[in-house]
Order: sequence, then structure tokens, then C-alpha cells
Amino acid sequence: MSNETSVIFPDDFIWGAATAAYQIEGSRTVDGGGECLWDEFARQGGTLNCDSGEIAADHYNRYPEDHALASNLGLQSFRMSISWPRISPDGSAVLNKAGFDHYDRVLDSLAENNLTPMITLYHWDLPLALQHKGGWLNRDTAYRFADYAAAVTQHFAGRVPFWITTNEPWSCAFLGYARGLHAPGVRDYNAAGIVAHNLNLAHGLAVPAIRASDGEASVGVAHCLQVIEPFSDHPKDVEAAQTVSGEANGLFLEPTLQGSYPQHMFPYLPCLEDPAIVREGDLECISAPIDFLGLNYYVHEVVRFDRTIPVTGACRMAPLGPLTTIGSGLRPDGLEKILLMPLRDYGCRLPVYVTEVGYLFNDYVNPNGRVNDCARIKYYNEAFRAAARSMEKGVDLRGIYVWTLLDDFEWDSGYSSRYGIVFVEYGSQKRIPKDSAYWLREVIGRNGLT
Repeated sequence: MSNETSVIFPDDFIWGAATAAYQIEGSRTVDGGGECLWDEFARQGGTLNCDSGEIAADHYNRYPEDHALASNLGLQSFRMSISWPRISPDGSAVLNKAGFDHYDRVLDSLAENNLTPMITLYHWDLPLALQHKGGWLNRDTAYRFADYAAAVTQHFAGRVPFWITTNEPWSCAFLGYARGLHAPGVRDYNAAGIVAHNLNLAHGLAVPAIRASDGEASVGVAHCLQVIEPFSDHPKDVEAAQTVSGEANGLFLEPTLQGSYPQHMFPYLPCLEDPAIVREGDLECISAPIDFLGLNYYVHEVVRFDRTIPVTGACRMAPLGPLTTIGSGLRPDGLEKILLMPLRDYGCRLPVYVTEVGYLFNDYVNPNGRVNDCARIKYYNEAFRAAARSMEKGVDLRGIYVWTLLDDFEWDSGYSSRYGIVFVEYGSQKRIPKDSAYWLREVIGRNGLT
């Protein structure tokens, strides 16, 4: 497949870009849509400068332009999410026809531009009304999600070849409920464990609901797997690293693929042994067979023991080397490691998609009108080579989706972080493809790297 200078991917390999509704659509409450927990979190000051997704990249109105741009850049597939509160404004069984009509038009536009849709049902925009009823700490939310998933997939049956249940449940649980960085801003490690279980349960309940509604589609889940290394070989550092890896990786892969939770996490998350939380039949439900795994890669960290850190005693640190603008030590070769993880640790031979891989920079339009993001090109070049190496080692990798098509609302960091291959001038909403977009078009055209 590859040598030192070139990499060629399989003929049917899929090249796409990933997006999320709350991050690009805007027009949150237009046409009967409802608010989500991130709208409230932003108003409460949880995001940089109280930024929110109220306008974002105005994709709700500009999707025909954006789809045409994606097609012109050679992309073959478009990963998007459906906004839960746009379909069900209060999270109840009362559904919003205008929301369905909008996404019908979106799917028409994708078809017109020869872009295969891969759709995520939950990309963090929980209806605010459900958040006020306890959010993901409330087990009932998992059942409401399954109802929503059934309604959406039944409506769009036959039009969507790939459904993803939930995106990065680790982020929702541990950034939202353990560290307080994401909505709803809670800091309670055991609460994060309850949320993780309820999100896993939501996935498990949604899989048969999707299959009953759209039996021809492939069903999967997208996890944010992390490369975690101990600071030293001291037993305390090794244990701390195992705890962090268990939190980020094992807590989601093991129940999905094996129907169990990693036992070494029980001392840190007593909720996993609580029969009121993890009920009889839950793990069997969560491990319902799926058709593919989606893996997102953003985290490569070194962990050392620190007795001052509550519960886990684990201090996360960036590895040595260049850092991103937010202090992350993300390394492109880590993509190979996370792709190998399900196969190595669980013998999983499911088809795999890199559902997100990206790098943020302080991009700007230079005096020549270009966005020269050469460092992003270098990162993608090395990451794609890492993905190819994983295939040589047995990973059934079917496609790569870059994060992201458009600069967007990046959660707690608001509009300060730019991940897109297309620059968005937020005031005017002008789109300017970056140099990485043109480079990617060449990669897709040759289906490989030179």
C-alpha cells in the first residue's frame, strides 16, 4: 500500500469532511426550533466571551453554497448532525414538521452535489427542556433519545447510508460533568460516570430503533479515543495513566464491544457498581451489534500521579514537542495508535471510519487574500500516512473525514479556534478556502499522497 514516498488508498475509500449542527447552522429557534443546553451555558458565561451558536456559520441558510463548495473541493461525503431541538423543541414526542422539511432540503442538496451523507443523531445539542429535567444524569433521557432516533431515521429512511448514534460521549460526560469545561459545567467525577453510562445506554437503545426504521443503513457510534502515556515507569504514574485511559477509552469501547465495564475503574466510579444506575440488561443493550466504528482523534497526553487531584490522582500533561494554540501536544502519529486500539485491545474487526481528525490554528487571511495554513497541511499529510500504516496492520479503515469543512463555533473556546479547511469571515460570512482545502482536493483526486 505504501512506501517512503507515496501512499495509495483503496479504490472505494471515502474522503469527507465532518460538521455538527450547533457549530455551523445558526438560526437556532427559526421555524419552530428550540434551544439546547449550550445556549443556556453560553448565557451563563461558560464559553469564551459568552459566544454561542446563535449565528455560527449561518449554514442553516447557506447550506446550498457550502455543499457546492465541498463538492468543488473534491469531497465525496459530508458528515453532519441533525439538531435534536430542531426536530423536537422540548425533547418530547411532539415533533416539528418544519425541522424535518429543512433536513429534507439539506439531503436534496447533498444529492445534487454528489455528497454521501453520514448523519450523527446526537452531537451535544440536548434540548434545553430535557436538561432542566436532569439532562444526561436522568436515565429517562436515554429513552427520549431512542424515540427521537426512531422518528428521525424513519422519516429519512432510504436516504442516509450511515447513521451515527452519539458523538464523543466521553466529551459530554467528562468535559461536561467532571471538569466543567463543557455544558452544563458540572464538576463531579462520579456524576460523569452516570452520564457516561446513560449515553452508552442511549446508544444501545437507539441501535435497534434505527434498524427497525431504516434496515438498509449502516449503524455506528463515534468515540474520541485518546493516546495516554505514563510520565514514567513508576507504579503510581502507570496506574494514573491506566485510569485516564480507562476513563477515555475503556469506559466506552469495552461496553460497546464486550458488554462490560473495565473493573479497574470501579474504585473511581462507584456508580458502575450501583444496580440503580447500571441495571440488569443494560450492558447487553449497550453491546448490541453495530456495523462500524467511528473514531475521532484529538488527544495525545502524558499522565503523572498527583495526589492533589481529586478522585483519580491523575494529572494530564501535553507530551514533549510542538503545541497547538490551545496548548495541546497532538501528534499525527497518534492516529495510528487509536485506530489500532479496538483491534489490539478487543479483537474488533469492524469497519472503521476516521470520523474526525483535525488541528486548530490562528488562521488569518493574508494581504494576498490567501489563508496559508501550511502547518495544517503538514499535520494532515502525516496523519493520513499514520492511517495508512494502521491499514497495513489489519485495521479495516474505510474512510477519513477531516474536521472540519468550515470554521465554526468551537464549544467552550467560542470562535477563537479555527479548525476548518475553509475560512469563515464571521461578520460577512464570506467563505475562503484555505491552502489545506486545495491540497486536500489534490489528495482526493489521486486517492493518495505523493
